[in-house]
Amino acid sequence: MATIYKKGMVHGTAGSVIYREYRGKTIIQGKAKAFKQTEKTKRSATEFGISSSAAAVIRAAFEPAYFFKDGTAAYRSTQMVYRSILNNVSGEKGRRDLHDGDLSLIEGLDFNANSKLADVLQMGHSVSKNAEGLVRVTLGSLDTRTGIKRPKGVSGAYMKHRLRLMLVAFNFREEYYENLGYQDVDLEGYQIFEGQVVSFTESVPEDCLALVSMSVMLYSTISQTNESVLLNSAAFSPCAIIGSFQSEKASDYPIKEVNMQPSSYPGREEKISEMFYKGNSLRLGLSTSIDKQVGSISKSTRVKEVVPDVTLHKRVFFNKKG
Repeated sequence: MATIYKKGMVHGTAGSVIYREYRGKTIIQGKAKAFKQTEKTKRSATEFGISSSAAAVIRAAFEPAYFFKDGTAAYRSTQMVYRSILNNVSGEKGRRDLHDGDLSLIEGLDFNANSKLADVLQMGHSVSKNAEGLVRVTLGSLDTRTGIKRPKGVSGAYMKHRLRLMLVAFNFREEYYENLGYQDVDLEGYQIFEGQVVSFTESVPEDCLALVSMSVMLYSTISQTNESVLLNSAAFSPCAIIGSFQSEKASDYPIKEVNMQPSSYPGREEKISEMFYKGNSLRLGLSTSIDKQVGSISKSTRVKEVVPDVTLHKRVFFNKKG
């Protein structure tokens, strides 16, 4: 029920209209109307939810690499994962996940748009994986005087430049990710770097997809104690995904809620982290919703058998005319 206050302001509900006060003015709104979602709408909503949840897992896994992300990292990463799933290799809409996606569309994801890796670091690189599942990164040459764009007022002459490469494997269907290690390349002051091949010693499991990141860290040195102080900040913390590998033998889609336990992976417990991933729950919820909808439609459209109204064994008499 709507109420009129002494100042003439109206507050409350009157029929299908809602009155509320905002900054001394009366705002009139219509009531939100419930609508029935179609199967197509449900599938699209589920797929976006899967993308958002997967992107959050990726950001959490690479926190040791990027240190400071910008305010739009969540939106940006979700959009890139969503495009990856839409351009899927296999899978049904609303049921597919990142294991079905085109991972090349995630490459180039910057965790901090204030200092994009490609803008800060002028260095060529390539990422590859051999038959044993071992990943290696080939780094090109670099002149630290001109090839690294540092924050204004910061000299690189007496600074340490650290390039960090990080490899993480993800199994979204079993809801865990595994940090397969990181490799640091340290460059002191102004120097010419001739290039290097950096190899990871941990192989990527066949049921996991893998992502590789590269980040740049700047350190100043305290001469008295020979300590290094990290200079990265929210304004300067370059880190991006530079390589990706799709799972070779992806796990099956779960048919019930996943109960992930690190102890189920002997010898890998310390490196495995449980995901806070809602994608599988969304998929299972969609399946239940569609099954109910199909069952309802089937029941309502069922053709009833028509039985003629015939009374058996009833005699019929005809009058004879003379």
